Amino acid sequence: MQFHVDGFQVGDPRVRPADPAAAARPAALPGEVDVLIVGCGPAGLVLAAQLAEFPTITTRIVERRPGPLELGHADGVACRTVEMLAAFGLSEALVAEAYWVNETAFWRPDPLDRSRIVRTGRVQDVEDGLSEFPHVICNQARIHDYLLESMRRSPSRLEPDYALEVVGVSVGDGDTPVTVSLRRTGHAGSDDEVTVRARYVVGCDGARSVVRRSIGRELRGDDANHAWGVLDVLAVTDFPDIRLKAAIQSGEGNLLVIPREGGYLVRLYVDLGEVDPDAREAVRRVTSEQVVAVARRGLHPYTLEVQEIAWFSVYEVGQRLTDKFDDVPAELVGTRTPRVFIAGDACHTHSAKAGQGMNVSMQDTFNLGWKLAAVLERRSPEALLHTYSAERQGIAQELIDFDTEWSAIMAAPPRDPADAGGDGVDPSELQEYFQRSLRYTAGVATRYASSPVVGAATYQDLAKGFTIGMRFHSASVIRLADAKPVQLGHAARADGRWRLYVFADRAGPGDPASRLRALCEHLERSPDSTLRRYTRVDDDVDSVFDVRAVFQQPHRDLALADLPSLLTPRKGRYGLVDYEKAFTPDARADDIFDLRSISRDEGALVVVRPDQYVAHVLPLDGYHELAAFFAPLLIEVGPATRPELPPGHNGVRAIPR
Repeated sequence: MQFHVDGFQVGDPRVRPADPAAAARPAALPGEVDVLIVGCGPAGLVLAAQLAEFPTITTRIVERRPGPLELGHADGVACRTVEMLAAFGLSEALVAEAYWVNETAFWRPDPLDRSRIVRTGRVQDVEDGLSEFPHVICNQARIHDYLLESMRRSPSRLEPDYALEVVGVSVGDGDTPVTVSLRRTGHAGSDDEVTVRARYVVGCDGARSVVRRSIGRELRGDDANHAWGVLDVLAVTDFPDIRLKAAIQSGEGNLLVIPREGGYLVRLYVDLGEVDPDAREAVRRVTSEQVVAVARRGLHPYTLEVQEIAWFSVYEVGQRLTDKFDDVPAELVGTRTPRVFIAGDACHTHSAKAGQGMNVSMQDTFNLGWKLAAVLERRSPEALLHTYSAERQGIAQELIDFDTEWSAIMAAPPRDPADAGGDGVDPSELQEYFQRSLRYTAGVATRYASSPVVGAATYQDLAKGFTIGMRFHSASVIRLADAKPVQLGHAARADGRWRLYVFADRAGPGDPASRLRALCEHLERSPDSTLRRYTRVDDDVDSVFDVRAVFQQPHRDLALADLPSLLTPRKGRYGLVDYEKAFTPDARADDIFDLRSISRDEGALVVVRPDQYVAHVLPLDGYHELAAFFAPLLIEVGPATRPELPPGHNGVRAIPR
């Protein structure tokens, strides 16, 4: 964490000074905004937390509920999601509070007495080296709390507007072309109706999304006609794996046991069997007592005494998806850009047992947030917004396909070993499928195809471990200036900046033959520099591109004085030196060059998007390729707004006086 760059600040350094423009805004919902977010679920709050980092953008988020969520709903937080939350400064507290899913146990009917269950195996839940973070379990309401906290301590001091529901959305012309009609919940009368005009609207308002219907999108798919009960309980039991995630195939129905944070709470997913399509109301009348009774039978010969039910729900499995995640018809993509977007359950719904709903929803808006910010700050053309639906709709389709298969396996009865050709699923098949899917359920299997924001794999061999289109896989390094072991990926914040990770060739930073030094000098001084082309004169050198370098030599063999000046830039109103741009391999861990298969002779430039996905891998002298990649993505600043650099100036910043 870095702070004090613009002057000494007392108190909690995570609470940034409020931006004067944001502080002057009225507390009431204004008549015009840049972005209106509908819905305070995980998707909406991730987007709000990201846009709150940009006080020049007027963002508001509305929610039909009277206040924040308090309990229930999703609880699984995948490794990839914890990586994302690290960019908001939230992962440390979450990991300390949450339950860690370390192993998963599998149970099946005893072949000698099918009324009893026996354990058939235990597997590691997250493979070694998959992420620096664990797979954790935490109440969705607490995830909301973390994101709300991030919003409150941002320069924007963003707070939701509760008890407001959207009743209609229409798109017209002008600077704020989207008109949103809202009404206050729990009231009646014309004085409780509110109209807001927005540049952009994002519907994160759930499976019954008014925003989605307003733009003519539909959730299409089928019900699986299968119901599950879910309970968060405080219970006394002799079931030996009550503090392990456990998949149980029972002759009385299948169960999924999910231990919860705090050491005592546990979630039970209980199979309630097939649903009669003509009698769906019967499912809604199922009581918590009935679900507990089914769970008891499924756990036999073990006992279950429920002392308290914290939350209870019954849901039907179904997989549905919209064909597009914005308001532009496919045939008009080349003629206009999106103004209305949908995310999360508003555009994809599925079962809860694979733990993907909250995670994929948050990744939707993490993808969208930096793109909206770049367009609204006039750093990127509006065409960038087409890439949101193009990227995320395909990811949602993969989720639907996976969930359909996983739900069918979880709902299938256990096959009787005495009847090899019988119906059902053999427990070994369930365990094998689970292990095969671990990378997907951890959230790290997402790979975006080549596009305007994902480059070609021409130079992938320079850094094989940073797969283009996949998330930047962090690794331990030593920060040169203070010898601190850190995770390289944790240098990235949810601030809309592109990251340029420069992995050095064999030459040291003071060697005139260093290709890394030549790249830094090009970025800092050349008229053709990608960095100078898009950085405004009064902005810090790293306001658009955050350049970080990793050298091959041990940290004690290098000197700060030998670093290119781009790696010790002067920043902020005092022109203070940033000493946190240079790193070396961590001798107490795997060398990052070996771990990520980075060419030691050639080095590599790894370009990472603001949402932590690798956009390109280039050679250190790939100046032209770097410029060509960013030419359609960023808006070049005029020559008058580019920084002028006197010889020897340490950093690309003209300090305003």
